[in-house]
Amino acid sequence: MMSQSNYVKKVAIVGATGTIGVHIVDELLKLGKHEVTAITRKDSSSANSVPAGVKVAKVDYADESTLVAALQGQDALVITMHTRAPPDTQLKLVRAAAAANVPFVLPNEWGCDMADEQLAKDILLGDIEAPARKLCEELGKSSWIGVVTGFWYAYSLGFGNATYGMEWKKREFTFFDDGETKINSITWAQTGRAVAKLLSLPVEPEKEGAPSLSDYKNKFVYVSSFCLTQKEMFAAVLRVSGTKESDWTIKYEPSTKRFEEAQKRVLSGDQTAFPQLLYSRNFFKDGPGNFEARRGLANDILGLPKDDLDKETEIAIERAEKGLKYH
Repeated sequence: MMSQSNYVKKVAIVGATGTIGVHIVDELLKLGKHEVTAITRKDSSSANSVPAGVKVAKVDYADESTLVAALQGQDALVITMHTRAPPDTQLKLVRAAAAANVPFVLPNEWGCDMADEQLAKDILLGDIEAPARKLCEELGKSSWIGVVTGFWYAYSLGFGNATYGMEWKKREFTFFDDGETKINSITWAQTGRAVAKLLSLPVEPEKEGAPSLSDYKNKFVYVSSFCLTQKEMFAAVLRVSGTKESDWTIKYEPSTKRFEEAQKRVLSGDQTAFPQLLYSRNFFKDGPGNFEARRGLANDILGLPKDDLDKETEIAIERAEKGLKYH
């Protein structure tokens, strides 16, 4: 049962102090419509950095009863974890959510369009993410909603050649194919807002045709900040940095070649090639990274604001200047 007739009231979040989790919690608190509980490991220090106004439930992943107890009475469970976290962690959470009758689970997606099965397989994440969705459906107690965001813009532009092709310190930009393939990107704050607004929709429509959370049961919801080509990203870099194109070395490489090279390296055990594999595959010319064109966006339904491209590009350059590789 929902704790408040037609609205999600109680939200539990795994990874509340992580890269994405911290923004989801922040936006839920700003909106002020939900009671938020951070699910943390009993031996983790992350409970100390949970913001005021968030409850903490300590769990032991080896003891399912602690997970079920933590999820009792919750209306939604939001899972944010590193893609390299042990895959069974998420399945334990899904099982516990079903045992506690949690109506909605937002699994650990936050990225590429996993409805594209070939893409999911090629980027080696399909077998990691699909089992959680499948288990939700099999257990039949919780509906999953997969939030597809695309890549994080400032992180991806600032990271280096492997992601969006920019090496800021070397003033080098590598365009994949002709640099004109559009791709969706998001800001961290927009991801947080999307979840907060999504979980604020009525569970069932309040009038015919009005949006509701139930529209997204066992489906993906697509949100974004920008849909840009690399050339448009480069134009933003020139604009905010005051550099000229003549200050830069421009290169061109086929996305398929970049993908195949990275795939060989990853499959031979070199995990450092994973970012190049992941990104180059999303830049294929048939547009798998442009889910806006393929699927449409929920931005307007959720009332999401427009993000400021130049401001985010400045953040990307700052990150590159500091050599930040981690989120």
